[in-house]
Amino acid sequence: MSGETPEFGTIGWHDLTVDDASGLRDFYARVVGWEFSGLDMGGYEDYVMTAPATGDGVAGVCHARGSNAGVPPQWISYVVVQDLEGAVARAVEMGGACVNGPRGAGGGRMAIIRDPAGAVLGLYQP
Repeated sequence: MSGETPEFGTIGWHDLTVDDASGLRDFYARVVGWEFSGLDMGGYEDYVMTAPATGDGVAGVCHARGSNAGVPPQWISYVVVQDLEGAVARAVEMGGACVNGPRGAGGGRMAIIRDPAGAVLGLYQP
């Protein structure tokens, strides 16, 4: 997430979690023009992809390791919520599932849910 706290109910971040984050980092740098910086994950790096015009972080490309080992290999948008545990509980009550988390991430807490149709969405509480 960038320095400003996004408004609740808005998409605050996008992540892609894959086995070869370095290769996909280079793919997206060449295809869409993003620049990148490494983010130390304790023994390996994930990547913050930045918009070249502003230098603002716009997405993450992450290795499917450690706490990200169970994250599906697809782009996941993160919606900012006020109460992460409450949102996860409501998702489960309504026929969804919690795929990953809740856990700490990016100065806040996150979880990935699956809706009753099978689509996944990230939730983030600053």
